[in-house]
Amino acid sequence: MSDDDLRKLRAQAADGDQDAVDQLVELAGERGDFDELRRLADEGSSDAVDVLVELAGERGDKDELRRLAEAGSSDAADVLAELEDSE
Repeated sequence: MSDDDLRKLRAQAADGDQDAVDQLVELAGERGDFDELRRLADEGSSDAVDVLVELAGERGDKDELRRLAEAGSSDAADVLAELEDSE
């Protein structure tokens, strides 16, 4: 996807196009783009939160999981607890 296509998709998402949000979440997840996923999560995308939890869990990123848990993600809290229990 070109930078121009990505800009257009972000503009569509900002205008409330849920399909565009879903595409952005999928693309960001594939790229492991935590910044994009955080932005989308902060804008209310629960799918972005889910992908962040998954990626952070795979990487063992306790700081990210803690941040997500503190923001209210019970899934992040569960994954964080599992990681800490396995140590």
